[in-house]
Amino acid sequence: MGQYIFLCLTILTLASVYGSMAVEYVVSNTAESSIGGQKFDKSIGADYAKQTMNSATDFILKLFQENVDAADRKNVEEVKLVIENIEGVAFDSNNEIHVSASFIERFNGDIKSEITGMLYHEMTHVWQWNANGQAPSGLIEGIADFVRLKAGYVSNNWVPPGRGDDWFQGYDVTARFLDYCNTIENGFVAELNKKMKSSYSDTYFVELLGKPVSQLWSDYKAKYAIN
Repeated sequence: MGQYIFLCLTILTLASVYGSMAVEYVVSNTAESSIGGQKFDKSIGADYAKQTMNSATDFILKLFQENVDAADRKNVEEVKLVIENIEGVAFDSNNEIHVSASFIERFNGDIKSEITGMLYHEMTHVWQWNANGQAPSGLIEGIADFVRLKAGYVSNNWVPPGRGDDWFQGYDVTARFLDYCNTIENGFVAELNKKMKSSYSDTYFVELLGKPVSQLWSDYKAKYAIN
């Protein structure tokens, strides 16, 4: 009887931890008649895209240290990926990821790897906090690319470490800088994301790393001897 009760309690505990993480992933290719849409179906496919979105969610929540307590993370029930005929590359809005079929068509490298990295980036936007829209856009994009970096899907056109004009430049530049900051204090990006649940201030860098972000940027540039 004791073992039965223990088993039931274990199941209930796991259910409370993981049950709220059940997210539905939907993929819609509205550009199936285009070259890019057909390339998506042939080289990537809806099933792989859904698996990647699910894997990205697990990776992101673990990286953000939000994979245990549901109260720490956003309440997301569904994420939709749409392949469509739009300009640009990709964007996220209201838990919908929109990817350009024309970008897929003209991309000459490993499109499966590129879309995988892109999904990790865009899925980060689904889960990350943005200080109710008050955080610098460059930091938001930098965190998304930081996740892509840690997942191992760096794009060939990324700058090497140490490059860039300012820490909030965004994307790969900011991702490289955040990676440097994370080496100073492991888990820094996770803590920064938690702080941005309701507000943002540059002083968060001082609180978490003991230095102003401007000094951290100077130290980062000096490490790679790039002016």
